[in-house]
Amino acid sequence: MLSVNSVEASYEDSQALFGMSFDVGTSEFVTLLGRNGMGKTTTIRSIMGILPVTSGKIYFEEREITNLASFRIAQAGIGLVPEGRQIFPNLTVRENLIATAVRPSDVKQAWTIDRIIELFPILYERLNNMGGQLSGGEQQMLAIGRALMTNPRLLILDEATEGLAPKVRSEIWSCLKTLRQEAQAILVIDKNIETLIEIADRHYIVEKGSVVWSGTSTQLRENKHLQKKYLGV
Repeated sequence: MLSVNSVEASYEDSQALFGMSFDVGTSEFVTLLGRNGMGKTTTIRSIMGILPVTSGKIYFEEREITNLASFRIAQAGIGLVPEGRQIFPNLTVRENLIATAVRPSDVKQAWTIDRIIELFPILYERLNNMGGQLSGGEQQMLAIGRALMTNPRLLILDEATEGLAPKVRSEIWSCLKTLRQEAQAILVIDKNIETLIEIADRHYIVEKGSVVWSGTSTQLRENKHLQKKYLGV
């Protein structure tokens, strides 16, 4: 579904990605792991057309999307839950969800506000609240709901549970498990290794702008040396 091939990218004169390569298959749950500053978020920005790719190619469903405008990439079927959530603080929860809603004709069960509320019941009580009035956890739920309202074929979450209380983290993981059961393709950046090992299919470890290891959850669970060396656990 998504194929990132030898991608390089820079912030002005500072190169951040060095031949980044990985893929996400249809209905797969895949993670990008690594310490802070290793290029994970930069990779997502490059996929989404936020940061220009200087070398390499990115394909989505066999169509090249390298350096397309961000809205074109979203229209192609990639939904992003960005780091820091970035919901619209001066719109209500309902308006946040409607603002990016897309209802493609080829989707049997499209995402609607009712389905989002079923996934995150707390949002029902907040529908008329401004985005800026929500707690951090509620904002993350809203950000996920907003991305799902685009009916993406691939959902990307950058720092899915960063800074959230344990109870809220559990709700987010429960949501992602549900989406996985519904065959939603998912790419996640997060630091909760043990939880990701339980629910993800495959993992890529990123170090200094490139992939240094890839494998299954079973392989990652059994390799404690690898976890200690690259993930600090």
